[in-house]
Amino acid sequence: MTETTLSDTSTWLPLDGLAPGFDENKAPTVGDLSGREFVLAGGFTAKFTEGRVEWAGGVDDCETFLVDEDLYYTQFHPGSKPTEAVSLFLDLRAGRALVVTTTINESGTPRVTQDFAPTTIEGFDVSGEEPAPTLTLVGRRALWVYSKQHAYEHVYLSRHWYTWQCLAGPEKGLADTDENSTWQLRPGIYVFTWREKVIPCASVTVADHRDVHRTRSHGVLFGLDETGTTPTHFTFGAHGRLLSDTIHPEQYDPAL
Repeated sequence: MTETTLSDTSTWLPLDGLAPGFDENKAPTVGDLSGREFVLAGGFTAKFTEGRVEWAGGVDDCETFLVDEDLYYTQFHPGSKPTEAVSLFLDLRAGRALVVTTTINESGTPRVTQDFAPTTIEGFDVSGEEPAPTLTLVGRRALWVYSKQHAYEHVYLSRHWYTWQCLAGPEKGLADTDENSTWQLRPGIYVFTWREKVIPCASVTVADHRDVHRTRSHGVLFGLDETGTTPTHFTFGAHGRLLSDTIHPEQYDPAL
């Protein structure tokens, strides 16, 4: 990509163009939840069979990843609600859950938005702190490698903004600053999401930062394809590490 086209957002790769090969470092899915039903306070119910989840919106294919001991991430795209995607985080040790709903809207900037609903799991002993927004990542610069061809860096600027830059892959040289939200599930394990303004898409990831030299993430990208009419939904994973950590003077600290 030449310098003259980097700023021409009309030439940027659509979401479906990024998908091939982007999932190379995706973790294997697990069937640990198969045969189990979870009722969340507030009425959300999820009953799992092998590779599928039954919930109020119907029965849909799903993918479930083991994030940490007794901590699961399930991702699905409801057939009954094609403009929505659901990310479900179940902490069976703490009896807590977080539901993230990503929605493609008719208009707006960003076009794709997200809703966060922390809750508890009925029948489980509840302990620890509930999932909540955190500023822990602010100031960090991280490398994420999604495949042999795809690598990006993230700079976590504030509670609202982060910057991404493609270091390898079809988007090499592209960069932007977009909206983000970060929630803590457990100490060192965060749900990090972003909402892009150029390409109509958003992402939900869960990232383990406890060893900053060997970070690991699992996630999804959801938005519209090149035509601007058809939803595109695919999961991925990445290995990463901390590149640097910025310490601001207290009076200029964006995390305060």
